[in-house]
Amino acid sequence: MSDRVEPPRPQDPASWQGVSWKDSKQAAPGAPAAEASALSRFLGGSPIAVFTRLLLMSLVVGALLIWLDIRPYEIFRAFERLFQRLWYMGFDAIREVASYIVAGAMIVVPIWLLLRLMNMKNR
Repeated sequence: MSDRVEPPRPQDPASWQGVSWKDSKQAAPGAPAAEASALSRFLGGSPIAVFTRLLLMSLVVGALLIWLDIRPYEIFRAFERLFQRLWYMGFDAIREVASYIVAGAMIVVPIWLLLRLMNMKNR
C-alpha cells in the first residue's frame, strides 16, 4: 500500500506556443471589431439574441402578471406611493430627531455654559 499516485504536473508555459487567448468571436461585417465586441460584452451576447431573450421573458412575466391581475400602471402607482411614504417619513423622522436635539440642548447647553464659566473663574 505504499504505492503513491503522483498528480499530473502542469505543462511548462514554454510549450504553449501557438495557443491564442483572443476571442474567437468575429465582429459583424462592416462594423469595427472593438465596438462589436464591446457591445456584445455589455449586452452579454449578440444584440439580436439578447433582444429575443428579453422579448420572450417579457412575454412570460407579462402573462404571469396579467394572470395575477396586476397591471403595469398599478406597479408604477405602488412605487410612487412607496417613495411618497418614504419621503414623508424621512422628513417626519428629521423633525422628530430635531425636536430631541432641541430638548436635549435646553438642558445640556446651559449646564455646559455654567461649567465653562466656573472653569474660567478658577483660572
